[in-house]
Amino acid sequence: MTNTMIEEDQNQKVIEGREAIPLLTPFNMGKFNLSHRIVLAPLTRTRSYNFVAQPHAAIYYSQRTTKGGFLIGEASGVSNTAQGYPNTPGIWTREQVEAWKPIVKAVHEKGGIFFCQLWHAGRVSNYVYQPDGQAPISSTDKAIHKEGSSTKYPAPRRLTTDEIPNVVNDFRIAAKNAIEAGFDGVEIHGANGYLLDQFLKDKVNDRDDEYGGSLENRCRFPLTVVQAVADEVGADKVGVRISPFADYCDCGDSNPQALGIYMARALSQFGILYCHVIEPRMLTMFDKHDTDLSLLPIRKAFNGTFIVAGGYNRSEGNKAIANGGADLVAYGRLFLANPDLPRRFELDSELNKADRSTFYTNDPVVGYTDYPFLENGC
Repeated sequence: MTNTMIEEDQNQKVIEGREAIPLLTPFNMGKFNLSHRIVLAPLTRTRSYNFVAQPHAAIYYSQRTTKGGFLIGEASGVSNTAQGYPNTPGIWTREQVEAWKPIVKAVHEKGGIFFCQLWHAGRVSNYVYQPDGQAPISSTDKAIHKEGSSTKYPAPRRLTTDEIPNVVNDFRIAAKNAIEAGFDGVEIHGANGYLLDQFLKDKVNDRDDEYGGSLENRCRFPLTVVQAVADEVGADKVGVRISPFADYCDCGDSNPQALGIYMARALSQFGILYCHVIEPRMLTMFDKHDTDLSLLPIRKAFNGTFIVAGGYNRSEGNKAIANGGADLVAYGRLFLANPDLPRRFELDSELNKADRSTFYTNDPVVGYTDYPFLENGC
């Protein structure tokens, strides 16, 4: 048996006679029968050269696949204005669609469920990533000041009212492309300070048209995107990620709880599959802070599957499932560093430590597919 076959076998094993922890109990997410509740969070890995997913991604995602496991792919741009970082994948061209097909196939061959995250960076971009060196588009013309200089993040161009339907259509076509590539569904990225979040948050959105001002107006564009995507591929194949409490990329809100509840209720009306929400304790990407705020009011406002994310460890994830705070828990850095994370959680074994210095390199192996599996499954 080859090392790869051994690793895959280890990643699938279940210990007989051991009582299942909450994270390892089955769950029916719509028509998808999940064998456990540990989700691979969408993680930008910058290994998609020239904005095209590469063959080494098939190894990376396959390593993290278990039969009945749920994976959310890294953020994939919906158009040639959507990119904000080097070597991130897209889903708007024929070449990109074809490149994703063998990657999706590798996940499906191991019995996984795989969603494509649809993304537009908005003002979190620079001229070099934009067609003809134009300014990035956004809800505003205000530049990001909190996380970098104006050289890194130049002033964006405010989308006109007439242009917004074109961006909505970009998301719709990208969703159609994702299904053609074989993905089981799509997650709309409405979090982390990117374009949809730039419309949602009143710290950024300074518009005075029907897409700005009131909470209802600020949610209008993101919800229009959700409606268009649901109409195209079916609401039962659509999830949405939001981060109402976060201030990533200088994108905060004065009343995040109200924003989260409003979005959850509106998303429920569309009948989408799931809502994926980042914990209020995660104001920044890597560091937790203490807070009395909770996702419970947002959880109660949403009728579908509720996924939480935000620096969870094993015990916190089990607690969230056991007390009804979530249906599924998304793991990022832990799953990145531990391709057999469900197995390690089952055994409560030692975890590999993630090497932050290799998170965003473009090496096809280092910090990507070289994290070790448990030896002999224990």
